[in-house]
Amino acid sequence: MALALSDRWIWDFWTAHDHGLHHVFFLCAPRALEDPDQRHWHATIGHATSTDLRSWTVLDDALAPSAGPAWDDRSTWTGSVVRHEGTWWMFYTGTSHAENGKVQRIGAATSPDLTTWSRVGDVALVEADPTWYELYDPEIWYEQAWRDPWVARDDTTGVFHMFVTARSPTGPGATRGVVGHATSTDVLTWTVGPPVTEPGGFGHLEIPQVVEAGGRFHLVFASPAASPGVAAAHPETAIAGTHVLSARALIGPYEWNTHRLLDGDASGLRYGGRLVDTGLGRQLLTWLQFAPDGSFIGELDDPVPVEVRDGQLWVDREAPIR
Repeated sequence: MALALSDRWIWDFWTAHDHGLHHVFFLCAPRALEDPDQRHWHATIGHATSTDLRSWTVLDDALAPSAGPAWDDRSTWTGSVVRHEGTWWMFYTGTSHAENGKVQRIGAATSPDLTTWSRVGDVALVEADPTWYELYDPEIWYEQAWRDPWVARDDTTGVFHMFVTARSPTGPGATRGVVGHATSTDVLTWTVGPPVTEPGGFGHLEIPQVVEAGGRFHLVFASPAASPGVAAAHPETAIAGTHVLSARALIGPYEWNTHRLLDGDASGLRYGGRLVDTGLGRQLLTWLQFAPDGSFIGELDDPVPVEVRDGQLWVDREAPIR
C-alpha cells in the first residue's frame, strides 16, 4: 500500500524515527496543476507517519514557502531531519521570488515533536562558496545548485556533516555535478568545505544520503539519465535511478570507480531512494516517477530489503519484507 494522495503528487522525501513511528516528510503539489513540471513551484512539505513503512497516516503539512519577501518565499524543497539536544532540526532547501527561484540556499526549522515546525531566523544558514562550487550562470546551467541537505552526526567527534547537491565551478557544464560538504558543531553555524566527490558525468547528484554498512560508508544519490552524448562517455549515467558510491571514511573521498546503480531502470519508474533502518534491517524507499507510457505518477513506493554483500549495498526486489 504505497503512500498515494488523490489530490496531490508526492516526490522527494526524507524520514525520521521517534517512539516507534517512522515519520516521512515529502514534497507535494496539487494534481490540479495537470503539468507535473510545474509542481516544483507549488510545493509544500507534507508529513505522514507509519509503523511499517507501508500503511500511512497523513498529517498536516510541515512547512510551506514563507509568506513575505524571504530567501525561501518561492519554494521549500528537499531536506533531512536530525535531533540535537532534545530538539528536532529540519534542514531544507529554499529559493526566492527575488531571484526567480534560480539560486538555492539551505535553512532550518525546529520542532519539539516532529509535528509543529518553526523557522530558524530569517536568513539562510548555508550557501554555496565559490571557492569550490559553481554559482548561478545561465550560460552554463539553469540554476545554482545548492540543495537537498543530508545532515548526519559523527558520533566519534560530535561534528555534524552536511552533504549537499552542488556543482563544480570547472569542467563541461553538463557533467559538473558533485556532492558538497559543510560541517558544524552546533547545527546553527556551518563551515563550507570542498566536495566529497569529483565530477563524474552527472549534471547533478540529487538527494544525497550517507550510511555506514559492511565496514564502509555509502553515498546514495539519485540522478536522471544523462543525454546520449554524455552517457556515451560516462556509461554509469545512462540509467535514471538511485546510485551509490563507497568510501572508507564518512567524508570520503567517494571515488567513481566504486560506482554502482543501486535501483533503477531505463523507464525511470523509481527514483530518489532513501535507506531506512527499521531495526530489523535496512529498507529502501523510493518514489514512483514515470509509468511505462511516460506519464507522471507521483507516489511513494513500498519498501524493499537492502542487503550488504562484500561491503556493498544490494537491493533484492524479490526478497520478502521483514
